[in-house]
Amino acid sequence: MHTDIERCVRAVQSKDARFDGWFFTAVLTTRIYCRPSCPAVPPKPQNMTFYPSAAACQQAGFRACKRCRPDTSPGSPAWNQRADVVARAVRLIGDGVVDREGVPGLAGRLGYSTRQIERQLLAELGAGPLALARAQRAQTARLLIETTPLPMAEIAFAAGFSSIRTFNDTVREVFALSPSELRARRPKNGAGATPGVLSLRLPFRAPLNPDNLFGHLAATAVPGVEEWRDGAYRRTLRLPYGHGIAALTPMPDHIACRLTLSDLRDLPVAISRCRRMLDLDADPVAVDDRLRADPLLAPLVDKAPGRRVPRTVDEAEFAVRAVLGQQVSTAAARTHAARLVTAHGDPVDDPEGGLTHLFPTPEALAAVDPESLAMPRTRRTTFTTLVTQLADKTLHLGVESDWEESRARLLALPGFGPWTVDVIAMRALGDPDAFLPTDLGIRRAAQELGLPSTPAALTARAAAWRPWRAYAVQYLWATDGHPINFLPV
Repeated sequence: MHTDIERCVRAVQSKDARFDGWFFTAVLTTRIYCRPSCPAVPPKPQNMTFYPSAAACQQAGFRACKRCRPDTSPGSPAWNQRADVVARAVRLIGDGVVDREGVPGLAGRLGYSTRQIERQLLAELGAGPLALARAQRAQTARLLIETTPLPMAEIAFAAGFSSIRTFNDTVREVFALSPSELRARRPKNGAGATPGVLSLRLPFRAPLNPDNLFGHLAATAVPGVEEWRDGAYRRTLRLPYGHGIAALTPMPDHIACRLTLSDLRDLPVAISRCRRMLDLDADPVAVDDRLRADPLLAPLVDKAPGRRVPRTVDEAEFAVRAVLGQQVSTAAARTHAARLVTAHGDPVDDPEGGLTHLFPTPEALAAVDPESLAMPRTRRTTFTTLVTQLADKTLHLGVESDWEESRARLLALPGFGPWTVDVIAMRALGDPDAFLPTDLGIRRAAQELGLPSTPAALTARAAAWRPWRAYAVQYLWATDGHPINFLPV
């Protein structure tokens, strides 16, 4: 979008927050870059230039605005709408792969050479993988400086910097403030007072309807791994360097996030996974406008706009849970999963609630005796085949997955039909166009609304909803009185 100069200028002049994260405005006279909704007086059009990423602005020598804090704007929706190599690379960088494995590791996961990855990212984002990872490290450092009392040396290490000097230089270059000056500007509200706990605000594009989002997560929560407590959805997180606990509370203009981490180096990954689980980088205006064009869907959208797709923090975990939930009730699926968690999950300590375990790894589940599983023999075969392939890496589900390739691999497994594959595509892989025409709840909703209720006819009608059919599923499900559609009390 940053190449559409007239549209960008109009967005900046109207301070339109819907475009935050879509592009960034760099001001040639001040050498500052802003989000489109910056409250400052808009610069003259001839003094504006536009970039597709904060990293590109930083690489071009611009520093972040101190008023609108463009580095904290929602992410571009483009990276969650697409499955091409650039989108998959951006998701992997957000998951910390460059910091852990370097650019060769990033390229290896995507099946391309480092030169190809660098060229494609530079062409579309104006910055290569190292610059994008550097921008993420700078934002992580800022969060730690402003929300914790940690010494600067520990923050530099936790944020992924190789030296204190690099940390100091990067912070000064990106924010035009030294680390100590950033800390002096933080609000005096006690943030970070609890040792080991980070309190953050996760931004999103309005509107956001929390009902089905948090309702679904709470209603399907696996005891010991997830819970709804004191108005927050809480769950354990298995992270690259350790583990964590996230508590997420819906607020009118943000999601309040409390993170307890065993290793602070996991902060950017934990934030990225929480944002992905809550679908916070979606563009609800674009989604709702497309769905509202269908006169039978329009009343549902108008009644409760801004529905998101509840996703996951662990793709392999969700695939296992999808199999456990085949042809059984939500309560039965939770019971099956809880038994596996108690027997094979890694224990964690949760002084603030009732979380007890991390969900078991595929390797741990692959070692389970199939005869100990309280499920039909055919589903045992489905379960054991899935976890075995996940454990030996024959099947890999992750943020870098090619959606169509993953669908094909899943469909080849015994016991995997279209419903299971598409629910994994929708909630684990993040495909915004995944659709469930055979789902009983969808068919009932379609019949009540006057939509075709047979899978083939409904699929044909739903072609007009593309590429947002996964969001249409949320609106159709919301016609039912199931607990997944209501914010818990």
